[in-house]
Amino acid sequence: MGSEQRPLQNKGIFKNLPTFSPDIKDQTAIVTGANGISGFHTMRVLLESPERWKKVWAASRRPPPKDMMGLLSGDQRRRVEHVACDFLSSPEDIAKQLKDAGVTADYVFFYSYAQPKPEPGKPAWSNAEELVDVNTALFRNFLGGLDQANIVPKRFCLQTGAKNYGVHIGRARTPFVESDPRHGIEPNFYYPQEDLLYEYCKKHDIGWNIFCPAWIIGAVNNAAMNALHPLAVYAAVRAHKGEKLDFPGDINSWLGNAEHSTAMLTGYLTEWGVLEDKCKNQKFNACDTCALPNNRLWPELARWYGCKEYGLPELDESKLTTVDPGDKETPLGFGPPFKPRYSFTLGHWASQEENHKAWKEIMQKHNLTDDPFEGDLEPWQFAEAAAWALSLGLSMNKAMNFGWTGHVDTLESLHLAYSEFNKIGMLPPLVGESRPLE
Repeated sequence: MGSEQRPLQNKGIFKNLPTFSPDIKDQTAIVTGANGISGFHTMRVLLESPERWKKVWAASRRPPPKDMMGLLSGDQRRRVEHVACDFLSSPEDIAKQLKDAGVTADYVFFYSYAQPKPEPGKPAWSNAEELVDVNTALFRNFLGGLDQANIVPKRFCLQTGAKNYGVHIGRARTPFVESDPRHGIEPNFYYPQEDLLYEYCKKHDIGWNIFCPAWIIGAVNNAAMNALHPLAVYAAVRAHKGEKLDFPGDINSWLGNAEHSTAMLTGYLTEWGVLEDKCKNQKFNACDTCALPNNRLWPELARWYGCKEYGLPELDESKLTTVDPGDKETPLGFGPPFKPRYSFTLGHWASQEENHKAWKEIMQKHNLTDDPFEGDLEPWQFAEAAAWALSLGLSMNKAMNFGWTGHVDTLESLHLAYSEFNKIGMLPPLVGESRPLE
């Protein structure tokens, strides 16, 4: 019996989630990239159901950090076993690691990702060919390792993302739907990964699923690509210094709708997708279905961290700087490129020693362990991209047509994520309560 014939359930802020037949029990799973936002939260979702998921193998080079594992219950931790695997090693080595650990898998969830650093001064994802080479290799090696370890799951799940639609390149047709064709403007590692997945599943006569989220919300220690984490750091420092929460963008980014994908909700969607027979061999977008423009987010950020005021977008054109990507092809195929405008950048703000000093004071006051001001400014670049409210209109029509009903209010999920960031030593406590967007 499919989940559509069973009652829905709520789990805290997560509403209208499916329930499943009790006949689905004692399943095992491999979750790769379990240190990352998506892998860790899918693992959390599976571990919520001990009768359904008796064992989860977390396959990654390093085990999930102790602070992150502290977000799990004792029973949940007992049902996770880490398998040390480097997917850039040979399939033979990967197979040996899997066999030595006694890994079995009814389902495989692949979230591993490598982010080679771009050339100095170049934006994230500008090294497209290198991204393809590295991420295709690690996926191919993992599939080869499964084969040599004689592990054949019933369903294989691959997560890609909104870059599938070329949003990182320039303007694209929105809303993004799963049937949109691939663009050929520049190499995209999602495409060879998909082809490898199709080939592997056809060879073994098993089902596949692909899920495409937008900006991902969730608390993990590795926050390099967690675009909304630096915004909380920014708000906390502004509040600590008694400053208002200035907004860096223009009126368009203030009013433009942004889409976000709460990692926990995507985990529920993913579990539903792989367990439903009707969802076999389907790709689904994954987002909260809760558009959140900056004019709604900024006042809440200010309130959550105790800024007495928040700033509005700069309206004086002479004080705005335009990012001109030049005359290049976009996924839309016509029209001008997207040209973000800003009055200041978060990267420049983060480079100022007075702000780093304020963060060190916050770290000492609240016993925090993470200093996002050290190292490169890449996380701040992702935060700027999120603040520009890039058009990430992911259509959820297909998932809903297949029976998906899950929902979360993005403001509530972001507040929860920031609270969990505090628990793992990466953000100070919030001083304002959560309020849904209603």
